[in-house]
Amino acid sequence: MRILSFDIGGTNIRAASADVGGQTGPVGRLGTPASDHKAFFNCLIDRIAQEPNPPEAIAISIAGVVNPRNGTMIAANIPAIHGTNFAEDLQQQVELPVYVSNDADCFAVAEANLGAGRGHDIVFGIILGTGVGGGLAVHGGLINRNGGYAGEWGHGPVSPRIAGDPPVALPSIPCGCGLSGCLDTVVGGRGLERLHEHLHQEVRQAPDIINGWRSKERSACRTMEIYLDVISGPLAMAVNLTGATVVPAGGGLASAHDLLVEIDRAVRPLTLANPDHPLVVPAASGPEPGLSGAALIAAQAMAQASC
Repeated sequence: MRILSFDIGGTNIRAASADVGGQTGPVGRLGTPASDHKAFFNCLIDRIAQEPNPPEAIAISIAGVVNPRNGTMIAANIPAIHGTNFAEDLQQQVELPVYVSNDADCFAVAEANLGAGRGHDIVFGIILGTGVGGGLAVHGGLINRNGGYAGEWGHGPVSPRIAGDPPVALPSIPCGCGLSGCLDTVVGGRGLERLHEHLHQEVRQAPDIINGWRSKERSACRTMEIYLDVISGPLAMAVNLTGATVVPAGGGLASAHDLLVEIDRAVRPLTLANPDHPLVVPAASGPEPGLSGAALIAAQAMAQASC
């Protein structure tokens, strides 16, 4: 079966043909017409028409969430489709089945089948990028197949108000989701920068803070100590709630593997299982988990529909 996969962000669209096993061909890149509804759809339709071998399905990983009640998109960074039934609209125009999934969900499924989650029944994949995201895969498939919010551990008022040793008070920061005190506000890349500024009244970029921590700079080490304290409790709770036996991590911050080692060391003792092997591990599904995961989710949905 031929699947055409898209990975759609607020700035760029990546596309590649894929098979039912999530293996992808050469990847092409396009700019995202994020604010123009017509241009956005034309961009996708034109790319589909360029396929030398017409696809049998369209699989999409997107920086947004599908509302499971009515199929509408929640995609603040892509206003062209925010509030629309994106999958249904595109399906009508291209006359092919269209499957749209959250990018973190696609990441989790890619890791469960092709990456660090292979051999594990329950995989909780996390994204540590500009913000934080997550997805839950069980027996290789997405637990929330119709969209929704499962795995979104970065949202909800769970960010600690006091952290570190000696302890320091932390602010409850308004989040883009509409709540305040979300983990997303202090644990993603932007959150790390915000945390450092709160502690030291100094503006630094996340990579610079991490490099300072590696060099044992006092202020950076204090920031990272508190960062690890803040992230470890909520992530351990997510592991306890899901029963995940591995937590593959992707995204910009996760590329700092020494940071993942420290996150793992902080999280494991706080879980009920307290495993004697690494729990939080680097992603291993390849450079395009969004494209691979989207194809896998589409293939699984089609297989289920044919039963």
